Amino acid sequence: MKINKIYAVYWSASGNTKKIAEKVAEGFAAITGCPKETIDFTLPAAREKNYEFKEGDLVVFGTPTYAGKTPNKVLPYLKSGFVGGGALAVPVVTFGNRSFDNSLAELAAVLEADGFHTIAGGAFACRHAFSDKLADGRPSAEDLAECELLAEKAYNKIKDLDVAPEPIKVDGDADAPYYVPKGTDGQPAKFLKATVRTDEEICSGCGDCVELCPMGSIDPMDVTKHIGPCIKCQACVRGCPTGAKYFDDAAFISHVAMLEMNFTDRKENTLFV
Repeated sequence: MKINKIYAVYWSASGNTKKIAEKVAEGFAAITGCPKETIDFTLPAAREKNYEFKEGDLVVFGTPTYAGKTPNKVLPYLKSGFVGGGALAVPVVTFGNRSFDNSLAELAAVLEADGFHTIAGGAFACRHAFSDKLADGRPSAEDLAECELLAEKAYNKIKDLDVAPEPIKVDGDADAPYYVPKGTDGQPAKFLKATVRTDEEICSGCGDCVELCPMGSIDPMDVTKHIGPCIKCQACVRGCPTGAKYFDDAAFISHVAMLEMNFTDRKENTLFV
């Protein structure tokens, strides 16, 4: 199949999905000699327009795993903001060392419905957004090498084909319910309405958090206030230069502790070709 252009397309609040999607796309660009373009739709402004692709394009499409699926606040845009136009697609997801559950299956199904032809996919373990104790230092050099391997295997699969293959089959169920977070007591941890807090004694008021929030939910006139939903993505927590952002919700803290108790063993990446 003829490939004319490579795209890295992703939603990446904490930066690791960006690293994975970019590396897979770079792998394709190196193999094919085709130019590569990036579409980062993490921030609200990038989701104010639609993106159209066509035959001859190969799109590496990345999202993180939130509660075992694609991020639910982003899902409507995934379904409406992209026109595949017969382009080839490689869905990739990241997960915080617990499980990617059904996120890759859901992303692949959405891309097929958008008019893409999925030819391969991958799930990559990365440092958890909530805790540095889970997969710290990942994606590592070894993980990034597996990104290049995915590109190589996928290209070898389609390079001599005249038409797109059948949609890629991956683990999981696109229609499965969301994972229910649990606390250290084993009971559901209900922190959906929890919002990030600000330590006003060390907050400089720089406004970095306003620029980082993928939901546009931090008030630019008062960074201690919220004007939209908090999805617990940790973008503002990890990006605050003074460390002023934090969560104090008891259920959230209990869930993080449960993860740290049970999911520190290294999880491997999974490639589907």
